[in-house]
This record gives sequence, C-alpha cells and structure tokens, in this order.
Amino acid sequence: MSDSDVVLRLQGVVKTFPGVRALDGVELEVRKGEVHCLLGQNGAGKSTLIKILAGVHHADEGSITWLDEPFAPGNPQAAMRAGIATIYQELDLVEDLSVAENAFLGHEESRGGFLKRRSTAARTREILTRLGHAEIPPRRMVRSLPAAGKQIVSMARALSHDAKLIVMDEPSAVLAHDEVENLFRIIRELTAQGIAVIYISHRMEEIRDIGDRVTVLKDGRTTAANLPARETPTRELVSRMTGRTIEYVFPPRVGRSDGEPLLRVEGLTRAGEFTDAALTVRAGEIVGIAGLVGSGRSELLETIFGARQADSGTVTVGGKPIRSIGAAVRAGMGMAPEERKSQALLLDEPIYRNMTLSSFPGYARVGFTDAGKERAAAERTADRLELRPRDVSRPVRTLSGGNQQKVVVGRWLLDRTRLLLLDEPTRGVDVGARAELYQVIHDLAAGGVGVLLVSSEVPEVLGLADRVLVMREGHLIHEAPADEIDEATVLDLVMAGSLLEGEPA
Repeated sequence: MSDSDVVLRLQGVVKTFPGVRALDGVELEVRKGEVHCLLGQNGAGKSTLIKILAGVHHADEGSITWLDEPFAPGNPQAAMRAGIATIYQELDLVEDLSVAENAFLGHEESRGGFLKRRSTAARTREILTRLGHAEIPPRRMVRSLPAAGKQIVSMARALSHDAKLIVMDEPSAVLAHDEVENLFRIIRELTAQGIAVIYISHRMEEIRDIGDRVTVLKDGRTTAANLPARETPTRELVSRMTGRTIEYVFPPRVGRSDGEPLLRVEGLTRAGEFTDAALTVRAGEIVGIAGLVGSGRSELLETIFGARQADSGTVTVGGKPIRSIGAAVRAGMGMAPEERKSQALLLDEPIYRNMTLSSFPGYARVGFTDAGKERAAAERTADRLELRPRDVSRPVRTLSGGNQQKVVVGRWLLDRTRLLLLDEPTRGVDVGARAELYQVIHDLAAGGVGVLLVSSEVPEVLGLADRVLVMREGHLIHEAPADEIDEATVLDLVMAGSLLEGEPA
C-alpha cells in the first residue's frame, strides 16, 4: 500500500487534563482496508485518543488528517457523519429500543414528523445481512440480545452511517471463543470492502490473528508505530508497552497441598446452571477453574459466595456452612466479581472508601466514621499493592482497570480474608498490571490465603493455579495438578468434553 491509502494520520497530538498530560505527542497512521492494532497499558492514553477521534474530546496540540482533510469533530455526531464510528467496550446502546431504532439512532428516517419504521427496519435488515446476521429481527428489543448480538447492533449502527473507519475497544472482552471467531470473520469482510479498523486488545493472540499493523502507546507517547502484527515478537511489544522486558509473568508456585480443606463444596447444584459440583481449596493453595463463557463457572463462584441460592448441596468454610453473603464474609471469604464496575465498586466514591467497604464498622467511633483511620489503612494497602496513583482520596472511577481490580482485592486484604474467590481477575487489564496482580495473588497464597479463581484464559489458569478444574456445560469434568496438564488438553476438554487417555468416564 502507498501513502495514498492512508485515511487517518495523527501527528504530535497532545491532550492535557488538569494535572495530567494524557497524550504527549502521539503519532498514528491508519490505512484503508487494514486492521490497525493499538496496544498499551491501562493509562497509556488509548481511551483519550479514541475519544478525540470520536469527538468526545478535542486535541490541544498537533494535527489530525482524515481523508486528506483537517479533522476536529465538534461532537460524536460530527465524527459519525464524517465516517468514523467507535464501538466502546461498554456498549452505548439504548436497551429499551429495538435493534432498528438503535441502528439509526440520531439520524432516524421520518416523513411529516413521523418515523418511517418500515423503511428503517428494511434498511437495518440489509445491514444485518451484510454483517452475516440476518437472523436478528430488526424490531427485537436490544435488551433481550446476548452480548454478541448487542455488539452486532453496534456494528450495524456504524454501517448505517457509512463508516469508513470503525474503532473497536476490547470487542472480544465479553465474547465466547466461537463468538470471537465470528467477530473476526465480520472484521475481515469489512476490511475487504475497504473499511479500516482500529482494534484495541490486551490479548496478544488476537493481535496475531486479526491485525495487520501495530502502534504502541506508553505514558501518552507513541513508542512504536506500524510494526507488522504477525512478525513482531511478543517480547518486543511488551517491552514497548512497559519500558521493560517481562521474562516471567507468573511467579513460581508455592502452593500447599497438605492439611484439611479450608473450603469444601459437595454436591452443589443450581438448576440450569451447574450440577453436582464438588471441590476443595486448602489454605495457601490456588485452585483454578477453566471453562468457556456460559459453562457455569461464574454462577458456581457466586453460589459458593452465597450470592445465589443453591437447589441442593453444601458449602462450608472451616467447617461452617455458607448460605448467604453475610455468612461467607463472617467466615473469612471474599469475592472479586467479573463485573467490577457494576458489582464491586462505588465509582464516584474515593479509593479509600471502596477499600474499607467490607470492614466499615471497624472505622466507626461513637456513631461517626473515622475517615482518617480509613485513609491510613487504605494507604498501607495501596503501598502493598503498588496502586497507581497512590492518592486514596481520588474517585475510584479515575483509575485504570488494573488498578481498580487492585482496589477490589485490597478491600478483602483489609478484611483479613482467608479465602478469596476471583472471577476473571485480569479482564481488561494490560500486560504490566497483570504481572503485578499475579504477584499479589501469589503473595496472598504464600501468606496462607486460599484462592479459587475463574478465568477464560487457559494460560492464566495453568500459570497461576496449583490445581486445575475443568468445567463444561455445568459439570466439573476433570481435575489435575497444574503441572500435569497442558493448554491443548484443557481446550480439548472445554470444547469437546473428552477426557485424558486412560481417564475413567
């Protein structure tokens, strides 16, 4: 491709917020019909950059050229009219409107003040067919669609504006394996039609699979531009993102296999979600559950924690039965859920208040909260977790994904938890922050805390856990020490349900 194929060019782009220089001279070049991957740790400036392209923010310095013309959209509608569409990780759809109404939201067809519903539905059907999803009814309410279906609606909205560039922010984060393959099929068809895609992901295997070129950001600067996605070594990409080489992401195992189980689950069943689950976790041991999205993993963790009621079976911690969240917390159990923003954090509250949430009574004195004591405890935990930034008075929403996850884990450190349940602990977390979280989990286990974790990423389960359980369609079908099972075997089990050779059915 030649320079004539360049549709978007950023040169020396700067964006400053009060006290923060979010972008510090960013360079980016995107060509027609390519998938350009944007990499960087949380806080590197990716979100700010795409919000400038989307018309949410405006650059303070530098130049942006779109289709050979200066580009500075005044608002998101202007960006869409110009042909740039952004699909955010947290989809901005109106749940109580139909698929067609969402697809043409903001530029509805009307006549005489009345919406042309039949025409809008027909055009939506054409776009869905183009995306390979003619089975989605245009008049269906978006609320009733699964995550993958909602993502298709977001793409339909982009194509309804005749987008020539689609920005996708972590589009695979909530998708199962087969849904990711379908997403990639759609992306390849779009790029074959000349549409450019900026693809943001923390998953290196996705970059290799779908990407053409890669640009890396660190601390608001471009540290590498236009690298070939398939040929550039992972070590180089990680080094460009972090400023250092991560030789060993996973700390060495020190798990304990002796002693009585701290957690014992027997015959646990919840109709339609999982059946006859049995497992144990010992103090100082990390047990990992591998399985596809929808296999019942998250539901199992939530039932163990008392957030869901089992139909049958028992959960005990230290011999004490657990039937509610209150009983779980009193027994020394904590949980970091998959959806940290909606289920675990008070986003507009300060970091220290989020950390002390589960141990709040300990900071009350004569009916009043001792905020100084709260802050002091949170600061000690922030130091222990290497939280960045360390100012615990900041609203937790201002933190990157990895640091928000540290706040959730820090809450249970303050509560002297002895058993921690982790559901997708590094979802949406960059490479450097992952390594730090892995070390936190390792240190907890080394200190005697039992850990039960769920992850969609098999290497993460194998690298962190001492023992691995495989879950498929609501059943725990296999158990093995982590050093006696490999990734290919786990994938065979979760995809096909086949057991290791010689394993009894």
